[in-house]
Amino acid sequence: MEGLIIGNISNTYKIKTERKIYNSFARGKFKNEEIVPLVGDKVEIQITDEEKSEAVIEKILPRKNELKRPKVSNIEQVVFIISIKNPKPDLLMLDKQLAYVENLKIESVIVINKIDLDENYKKIQELYTKIGYKVIATSAKQNIGISELKKQLKNKISVFSGNSGVGKSSIINALFEEDKTQEGEVSKKNKKGKNTTTDTKLYELEENTFIADTPGFSSFEISEIESNQLDKNFREFNNEIPSCEFVGCTHIKEENCGIKKAIEENRISKERYERYLKIYEELKDKEKHRW
Repeated sequence: MEGLIIGNISNTYKIKTERKIYNSFARGKFKNEEIVPLVGDKVEIQITDEEKSEAVIEKILPRKNELKRPKVSNIEQVVFIISIKNPKPDLLMLDKQLAYVENLKIESVIVINKIDLDENYKKIQELYTKIGYKVIATSAKQNIGISELKKQLKNKISVFSGNSGVGKSSIINALFEEDKTQEGEVSKKNKKGKNTTTDTKLYELEENTFIADTPGFSSFEISEIESNQLDKNFREFNNEIPSCEFVGCTHIKEENCGIKKAIEENRISKERYERYLKIYEELKDKEKHRW
């Protein structure tokens, strides 16, 4: 029987099948082969006790992708939540995360929350929409943008990611309370306080629509991308790179650089380019100290 891993607590996996949810253990062979089943994995299971809803995982089906934080697989999109105020938007961290997800070839969605507090959100919305990202403006408090976000989530497995305090929990609660299918499970979980859970879990918003929540965090580092590959993960750079005179142009000190020309002609945001430079220097510094 096939199923989807929707939770993992102390190596007991919750597997959702068409019939019901089973508590499952992984076969010893996975440990021997150093394979760890992840939330989001599609698996084949064998029922060991139908009455107690117990099973064992026999096989992990091929993964489309895998995130390191949270440990989750087969993600169709990552929803990055920032707030326009309290805390102010950390666009450097957002750009790091967008580059990381771009590198994995997973779709990104940007949610700007707390728009009732400050109209400046429109500048950020315009910047990232122009680049080609889906940007949704929300106020969880006033239920603005929640139905648009819900449409964006339909029939997908999505990861929600955001700095502490941006209103991620409020948005998730607003999504679930609108439809009343979860009997407040997510609400109760989030009312326990900040970062009380480190176990990844998929919450079913509606049929075939799942959300993975992540603990809030205040920093984000990328080490999977080499500094000389970073430019390929800034979406708006791709059309301009062929105009660079030098192959392997870093877009920093070189002359006749397509990226710099695009900035002069307002096709690329100068602020985002400056954040590219900061991320590039961080990656370069890590590479220097790697050995």
